[in-house]
Amino acid sequence: MGSLHRSGTRAHARTALGLAILGAVLVLSGCSSQQQKEWRNFAMPDPATQEAQGIFDLWIWGWVAAMVTGIVVWGLIFWVVFRYRQKSPDEIPVQTRYNLPLEIFYTIAPILMVIVFFYWTVKVQNDVLVLDEEPDHRVVAVGSQWTWTFNYTGEDAVGDRNVYTSGTGRDIPTLWLPVDETVRFDLSSPDVIHSFWIPGFLMKLDVVPGRDNSFQVTPRTIGEFRGKCAELCGVYHSRMLFNVNVVSKADYEAHLRDLERQGNVSEGPIIGGKYADLQVGSEIPDELSGGEQ
Repeated sequence: MGSLHRSGTRAHARTALGLAILGAVLVLSGCSSQQQKEWRNFAMPDPATQEAQGIFDLWIWGWVAAMVTGIVVWGLIFWVVFRYRQKSPDEIPVQTRYNLPLEIFYTIAPILMVIVFFYWTVKVQNDVLVLDEEPDHRVVAVGSQWTWTFNYTGEDAVGDRNVYTSGTGRDIPTLWLPVDETVRFDLSSPDVIHSFWIPGFLMKLDVVPGRDNSFQVTPRTIGEFRGKCAELCGVYHSRMLFNVNVVSKADYEAHLRDLERQGNVSEGPIIGGKYADLQVGSEIPDELSGGEQ
């Protein structure tokens, strides 16, 4: 009778597993291609830069490890519930039983998991913060209350003058980048802490007054992306948006020439921040009264 009962239990378990897999397949088949990609990526955008691939892989394998751990833990829980359930109303399980090898395992295993996650996190962090001594392009990105200014310096400068583009609380600036070329961002802030974030690049870094943070990217996909400040920096924090255009090198150089013709050149980095003098509770300027961007 015992063997027949165990066989029936295993059959029920296999049936339940099959139904769960079938239900998952049916749910996924009804999703759009965009939704299916989000499921595959665990809601992470496709990496649009060479450096973002390591971050993307860490994210995916972190989820895989978490799911494997969850399956093992929940599987053991349900197995114990079925295997050692009460056989008769008068039966009381032994209350003093223990398993020393099992206790050692579930003490050591989490420690090993934390060590592995810590190692790979630090490795990826170090990889994405590596800076080339001579990148193809250098952009000084200045976050100020409440807009962004992008100064194209180095090889992109006009003589000894920088080319720049700057936004306002109403006009969102656009950062242009050449595809397949390394761009170094030097981040600066004249007022409070901001955070430079382009979700499609899977990378963000704080912009701290008095501290020059830097990182570099090599875009590998032509297209349009969105950027924003990821640090609550003041009353108009939601205005600190910017667009990113990744284009061919020829289009990138043509854009810099357009900025030069428009007179957007300076001896040093432009800070921007037209509304830096506004205080919390002050009247919203006319330029900002048209609603959120």
